[in-house]
Amino acid sequence: MSQTDNLGSFFKESKPLLREYIETRLELYRLQAIRLISQSAGYLIWILISLFLLLLIMIFSGVALGFWISNLTHSYVRGFGLTTLLLILVFVLLAVFRNALFVHPVIQSIIRRINESFEKDEELSDLS
Repeated sequence: MSQTDNLGSFFKESKPLLREYIETRLELYRLQAIRLISQSAGYLIWILISLFLLLLIMIFSGVALGFWISNLTHSYVRGFGLTTLLLILVFVLLAVFRNALFVHPVIQSIIRRINESFEKDEELSDLS
């Protein structure tokens, strides 16, 4: 009977500690989720701004190239036509090599960042 009393008192004493541990773990998971979401949002905003700036650069350089080729050929139609063909060629090359240039590097970058995040979390939990 003494052992069951000891076991019962152990559970009664440990219940607040267990509750506090679970609450702390839930808070830790919530903070990790907030960090992951905020990093993802930051990267998304950076990508959108970069794409917008890249679009502006492409437009202005296309116009400048069109005027330059027009000056060389003495024809606006030829100059801007050749510029359009050049930009179409660049677009087709990017579409053909999109996996090697964009998809696979992005996937590898995401996997690397997630692994780094998990390793940091494991190191922090090991220190606790």
